[in-house]
Amino acid sequence: MTDTVDDTAAEQPRLTVLDTKANTEFPGLVVRKDLVGRVRGNAVVPGYVLEFLLAQYCATDDEATIDAGIESVRNILAQHYVHRGEAELVKSTIRDRGRHRVIDKVAVVLDDKKDIHTAAFSNLGLKAVPIDDRTVKQHPKLLTGGVWCMVDVEYSAGDSHEDRWIIAGLKPIQLGQFDAERYLAARAKFSTEEWIDLLVQTVGFDPERLSPRGKLLQLVRLIPFVERNYNLVELGPKGTGKSHVYSEFSPHGMLISGGEITVPKLFVNNSNNRVGLVGFWDVVAFDEFAGHKRVDKALVDVMKNYMANKTFSRGVETIPAEASMVFIGNTSRPVPTMLAHSDLFEALPESYYDAAYLDRLHCYLPGWEVETIRRELFTDGYGFVVDYLAEALRHLRTQDFSDAYTPDFALSEDISTRDRDGVRKTFSGLMKLIHPHRDATTAEVEELLRFAIEGRKRVKDQILRIDRTMNTVRFGYTNSAGTWHDVATQEELDYPHLYHRTSAPATGGGEEPPAEASPATPAAPEVSGPKLRTGALDIPDNAIGYSYADLFIPHLRGATRIEIIDPYIRAPHQLRNLWELLVEIISAKPVDEIVAVHVITAEEKSQEHWQRAQIVGLSDIKDAVGEGGIELSCDFDSTKHDRRITTDTGWRIHLGRGLDIFQPYTSASRFDIRQRRQDRRRTKECTITYLEA
Repeated sequence: MTDTVDDTAAEQPRLTVLDTKANTEFPGLVVRKDLVGRVRGNAVVPGYVLEFLLAQYCATDDEATIDAGIESVRNILAQHYVHRGEAELVKSTIRDRGRHRVIDKVAVVLDDKKDIHTAAFSNLGLKAVPIDDRTVKQHPKLLTGGVWCMVDVEYSAGDSHEDRWIIAGLKPIQLGQFDAERYLAARAKFSTEEWIDLLVQTVGFDPERLSPRGKLLQLVRLIPFVERNYNLVELGPKGTGKSHVYSEFSPHGMLISGGEITVPKLFVNNSNNRVGLVGFWDVVAFDEFAGHKRVDKALVDVMKNYMANKTFSRGVETIPAEASMVFIGNTSRPVPTMLAHSDLFEALPESYYDAAYLDRLHCYLPGWEVETIRRELFTDGYGFVVDYLAEALRHLRTQDFSDAYTPDFALSEDISTRDRDGVRKTFSGLMKLIHPHRDATTAEVEELLRFAIEGRKRVKDQILRIDRTMNTVRFGYTNSAGTWHDVATQEELDYPHLYHRTSAPATGGGEEPPAEASPATPAAPEVSGPKLRTGALDIPDNAIGYSYADLFIPHLRGATRIEIIDPYIRAPHQLRNLWELLVEIISAKPVDEIVAVHVITAEEKSQEHWQRAQIVGLSDIKDAVGEGGIELSCDFDSTKHDRRITTDTGWRIHLGRGLDIFQPYTSASRFDIRQRRQDRRRTKECTITYLEA
């Protein structure tokens, strides 16, 4: 749990140590993330636009100033944001006043008949408004689909004016300047865990509700903003926020529907030689990319060339560009089903279901591991004003961190140039995000390197199912001592018997590999037969297939007195863990027997309402399990640190993490299977040791 340093009012968010530190090290550059929802109202504008305004008035931890700032931002939106339904009223206001400032999305085109640039206002509805060339040259993205701006619009009355509407001033809504040295110096004041949590809060999520791997998965979505020419694909269930970052996070990214992709829009329009989106934006993301839709084969060919060579052709001219490309879409079937019958790319349109195209992807982000978005996941803590972080990431795009692992690690010599590029670019992006000051420990570098290798391995392993002519690759690395380390994808660990099909059954089947082909998740304890497990059981991080029923009940069956020592039975999910174990004990014992369970834990002391919740929770559990034949008693003892279960039948089970062996998750539905099945929850790394008297 995050330490608390202030709790001035029950209805106000708790100010954490991280919140205080963020405000101290980045004064005026962080904002409370729940404020966006409070000021948005019915203004359909990106989050970075709202945070630009909030940063002017609410970048503080003083509640009175925040409240006043929120009112100021609301007034600005009320007076200047243009709603489509009120466009005519705003036009009339401009005419009456002669000049008025509006907040709207502005797009510019060249009128070659008049030889001038003209602007169109998305919500105000004005078109063909002259705009001077100098403004267009200062802000070229106006020519590529539009930019949110604050615009001073004037009206010229009378009959003598051909152009009544005049743009007197235009300012894109984005940060004016960025101090890189200050950013790096302040980063050094944070631990790695604190910095990752600050980035996660900046994206809008509560880091306490995400596992370490879950946080990294969220940060991978930011790599395209910090790494040039990075090609990322994310496929997964709907509702996981795949497009959120690309539509709300940065003024340097463009999100377009997959069905709207054309060669002229994306690369170049040969009829007028106008360069498309990749020439102006840092990130071009394609939403709704999956599905059975018709795609222009010529577009795929141009895209393949650009993804491989970072260039595209305009007639006889070859043009370089550095836009990263992100492909996001929904899957329709669970991972085991895809592995058993096809591959993890099965949702892609047929034209993109091509090994040559897929081989240009640097990383496959497994969207099925990302939590479904719901209210509990959102943070009320402080994060960077997103436009500030967007500028920091844009500054870092020019730097190269891809060889930061080489002093201590070396990639497999077997992997191809494209595999190596994919690993190095993902690793470089993660290093820029988490360690921009280049001060990572060897262990931290190794963690990011493994994660980067996994992202590329997921791409390559699925390509091998599609094109069996490609050579298999052993993904891994050696450390400075020359020790080899295999790297496996999470699906490979979860479903080894399904993962190692070289092709889907429908396309000819595949042979199962030898047992040593890849590591697999250690099996849960053997429970069949009279002999019970003894010794240590190491549970890996992020695994599935473990439950209290398998881990504990075989050793607790037959006991009439059980003692559980765990100093961390305080938070709601920890109380639920205890309740679930007691329910399993009830299921395993004869219906007419009573089992006495004594729990020793530590008393919650950080906040009075947390302490009350702990006591009430334990009391409610006692009443509930009493009907099932469990006599529950509890003691508080802050001197106890060991975590173990002992029985009157002679078993002593030492618990490395206590009962808290599962990663936090947020139920997307009251029918979420994880609420009923522990073996579908992801684990935390820990060791359980079984000793028999």
